[in-house]
Amino acid sequence: MTATFHDLAGKSVFITGGGNGIGAALTKGFLAQGAKVAFVGRSDASGFVAAMAAEYGVAPLFIRCDITDTAALETAMDQAAETHGGLHVLVNNAANDMRYDAMEITPEIWDAQQAVNFKAYFFACRKAAALMADGGAIINYSSITYLMGAAGMVPYVSANAGIAGMTSALAREWGPKGIRVNAIAPGWVFTEKQETKWATPESKAAFLEKQCLKRFMTPDDMVGGTLFLASGSAAMMTGQTMVIDAGVTRTG
Repeated sequence: MTATFHDLAGKSVFITGGGNGIGAALTKGFLAQGAKVAFVGRSDASGFVAAMAAEYGVAPLFIRCDITDTAALETAMDQAAETHGGLHVLVNNAANDMRYDAMEITPEIWDAQQAVNFKAYFFACRKAAALMADGGAIINYSSITYLMGAAGMVPYVSANAGIAGMTSALAREWGPKGIRVNAIAPGWVFTEKQETKWATPESKAAFLEKQCLKRFMTPDDMVGGTLFLASGSAAMMTGQTMVIDAGVTRTG
């Protein structure tokens, strides 16, 4: 932990996809700050919850949920707010970066990809705003893929461009309520999923060449920026997309 954000202690935080990859690193990061964390995911996370309880002395609240089921997602957020005393921070992190040839995308594929990568983000934001009686912070995870025009993943890229636009629109709409809405656009973060499904030695080496900072990014690299945006240190920051990509989009 490189910094302590004292105002996050005791705050209620809700994270989508908080049991693996970047989400797991975020769960750890907020627990280390003394926050009360709830997260949802499709797969059982009991082992991760037990590990967090052993490390931090308090277990995050895990609620098994498919975020494309809007009613289930809203119910999970209600449960988290009731358990932890309201809601102060939402982190929309869960996503599915599937690859498709554009000419092979069916309406069913398009709708399924938007459901997880975009629609769920909006309805989580809306529910969070309803639960944030005294203001709060929303952080939406986007991706540099829309800044780079990444080929082979048009539904995902489109969703992430939409997230950036939605973030700025909601920041304007909910600013008078004291709700800050920002986004984070990571570069290529090497989670277990990325290493297993998409990364090859050649693709990793090529991407590293584009980076200004010559180190592969890990989920832990996303924690500091997220904590900052959630905290009072970013009290007058809203409607922004923070790029954390080791310099790829500016110089690569």
